[in-house]
Amino acid sequence: MTSDTFKLLARYNSYVNSEMNKHISLLNKDEWVRDFDGFYKNIKALCNHIYIADFSWLKRFALLRPFRYLEDPLFDFNFSWDSDVFDSIKDYIDKRSEFDDIISSFVDEVTQDDLNKSLKYKSWSGEPQERNFAGVLLHVFNHQTHHRGMISLYLEMLGKENDFSNLVKLV
Repeated sequence: MTSDTFKLLARYNSYVNSEMNKHISLLNKDEWVRDFDGFYKNIKALCNHIYIADFSWLKRFALLRPFRYLEDPLFDFNFSWDSDVFDSIKDYIDKRSEFDDIISSFVDEVTQDDLNKSLKYKSWSGEPQERNFAGVLLHVFNHQTHHRGMISLYLEMLGKENDFSNLVKLV
């Protein structure tokens, strides 16, 4: 994997989130929080989970080396898994867009040397971990893709248009 691969993934991430959020912006409040029979009960919960996971991983990445994105005041805060990050759909869309810009800036800083290093961190349960940084970064993008698929399913169940995930549009 190269730094160019991750720049493509960051562009894709930002693009597809923006496209998905065009569909989410058309939801009413009841649809945003309508319960489904999944682990994450509604679209809001899924969006919240993705955001907190991205945030947590980016904070962990500071263990590799200092990155400029961590100077953003956002990273002075700590979220727990049960944090409710968004007050409204608009709040979510604004915060997601800002966060995607941070992710893109971060990826622009990542070097090939970084990708070859190991990241040492603790799991959510406190267990020491050591993983290839490139693999962990790939996981972050894959995690978003996985949960956007769940959001797509929930939109489908609401009878909403939701074709937004084509990577081929960027290559």
